[in-house]
Amino acid sequence: MNEMDNNKQMPSISAVVPVFNSEKTLQELYSRLTKSLITHCSDYEIIFINDASQDNSSNAIHSIAENDENVKCIDFNKNYGQHNALLCGIRQAKYEFIVTLDDDLQNPPEEIPILLEKLDQGYDVVYGYPKNEQHGLFRNLASMLTKMALKTTMGISVARHVSAFRVFRTELRDSFSDYKGSFISIDVLLSWGSSSFSAIPVNHEKRVKGKSNYTFRKLVRHAANMVTGFSVLPLQIASIIGFILAIFGLFVLLYVAGRFLLEGSPVPGFPFIASIIAIFSGAQLLAIGIIGEYLARIHFRTMNKPQYVIKYQKETYLE
Repeated sequence: MNEMDNNKQMPSISAVVPVFNSEKTLQELYSRLTKSLITHCSDYEIIFINDASQDNSSNAIHSIAENDENVKCIDFNKNYGQHNALLCGIRQAKYEFIVTLDDDLQNPPEEIPILLEKLDQGYDVVYGYPKNEQHGLFRNLASMLTKMALKTTMGISVARHVSAFRVFRTELRDSFSDYKGSFISIDVLLSWGSSSFSAIPVNHEKRVKGKSNYTFRKLVRHAANMVTGFSVLPLQIASIIGFILAIFGLFVLLYVAGRFLLEGSPVPGFPFIASIIAIFSGAQLLAIGIIGEYLARIHFRTMNKPQYVIKYQKETYLE
């Protein structure tokens, strides 16, 4: 989309950017993002949420906010994670549409009009997924695992194309305004308010400064947290495994009883007995572990652990 239809009112946009150790890219990101928003929307704001960065990111976004009335900066008291930072920014947004993007310039701000054009076709959420992933093998594998978990919890076909580069209607946040859980997945929360999702391929630039904060281990943990935090699928799997093994145990019993009746002697062999015990013990431990994971989440929910704590907030745009 080069130019928006002149007969249509230009949208108003809140751009939400979680920040962590990205002082080297923030100025360029701000410049490119501002240029794109000025061109393609009537009103805009940029919300930077500093997730307790260990570099000079906080000073960088404060400096930007002091010189631009359309920029808001928020500092967290400690590191809460990308999705918690996004939730904070989404709750602060005041305009018609919300755009979220990473702070590392891998999501080109120049692609925002393409997402808006797709959203204008009647969708509530549009993702911009990379035409070509610019990550290593293990990172890509972990991303695939995460997206499979998202498909399980979200129940929508485009879950495999979920990315941090997204645009959605601000009204969707009403569907999770009362959510109090400390673990957050913005994509799952958005699926609570709508099933009208779409995704389109966009350019995905290589990281030229810094390194990704998402390791293979963190992504795998994130996938596991999504499945156990927003779905009962693991419990259902445990039930199915228990049922299958119960049927298997019944057949083993019939086999042992039948052989005793036909041959007058029990089934010989310690390995046979040991293998049966190991199978059933493993199934029981698996089920107990899954149930324990859900009980732990209930425990953390009752603790009322905060989703984030704002250390500093500065609004410099004019009302």
